[in-house]
Amino acid sequence: MTVAYLALEDGRVIEARSRAPGRARGELVFTTAYTGYEESLTDPSYEEQVLTFSYPLIGNYGVREARFESDRVHPRAAVAREFTDDVAAWLDGEGVPAVDHLDTRDLVTAIREQGAMQCGIAAGPDATPAAAREELDACVAMSDHVDIGARVSVDAPETHNPDGDGPTVALLDCGAKGSIVDSLVDRDAVVEVLPYDATVADVEAVDPEVLFISNGPGDPKNFEAAAGLVSKYAGRLPLAGICLGQQVIAEALGGETEKMEFGHRGVNQPVQDLRSGRVVMTTQNHGYTVADPGDLEVTQVNVNDDTPEGLESDDLNVITRQYHPEANPGPHDTLSFFHDVVALAAERRAVPHAD
Repeated sequence: MTVAYLALEDGRVIEARSRAPGRARGELVFTTAYTGYEESLTDPSYEEQVLTFSYPLIGNYGVREARFESDRVHPRAAVAREFTDDVAAWLDGEGVPAVDHLDTRDLVTAIREQGAMQCGIAAGPDATPAAAREELDACVAMSDHVDIGARVSVDAPETHNPDGDGPTVALLDCGAKGSIVDSLVDRDAVVEVLPYDATVADVEAVDPEVLFISNGPGDPKNFEAAAGLVSKYAGRLPLAGICLGQQVIAEALGGETEKMEFGHRGVNQPVQDLRSGRVVMTTQNHGYTVADPGDLEVTQVNVNDDTPEGLESDDLNVITRQYHPEANPGPHDTLSFFHDVVALAAERRAVPHAD
């Protein structure tokens, strides 16, 4: 067995099996999803993190590119009780270290009790505990990754569904999952994907009916360009956001965000709509949350901890969700969110306006 070592911020060094060699470091987090490992591993929101799967066997239905949410694996490393050969080979080909044959129940419990922690990994023939500790020592906090948006965003504008009959959506790509674009295209929207640091001129060039801030990794405070656009267009253009997008919009409109102890990651997070009382199961992946909604109304909350899951403003034409309505993986109970976004955009198209 080729050995691997996982050095934790709590002082422990755990021995494991190397399934894909290399060295890595990042914030150690876990997901409770039973399925959807391909979607999770290609989710840009896991940039600069080490992803631990709480479900014991990862890879039992192979690897299919059609399920990918982006063009590469984003976690710096992956940890599981057991990886199948298919997944191990995929991660090896991506240059992403993978380790298994360790007690992931104990690891997840440690994260829940102590919070998400920094870690270092060394895997392969030359791995040593000292090498894993070196990686740990080089870790920086998620809030210090000020340029993280540049690593997950498009470099130049892209147009999806240019011949669509629906409204034009300017999607600010802070690390958008592909299924968000697909969900908008399925509703016949023209989706203009813009880089995370897009300017007012970039938005004006596509003349959208709605500005949509995507999900993404890291601290929302580091997405200053996105917040600037929200401040510029609030009340002038409908605004929508998912995950990081909700946090950025809240901060730009007088609110505050904060880092969570270990975040929400999985496909079984219960969310209650405060207006209807209805509870739905949702897919989530975030380590920050809205602490103060500012000018927005909290319309949905997490049943487990009461954190805001939906924010809205009729006056400002804003609608956001902390969870992922497009799921992939997970339940599709909340896909109607995209209908609401397109409806906001269609209203703007139908009513004459002056900017």
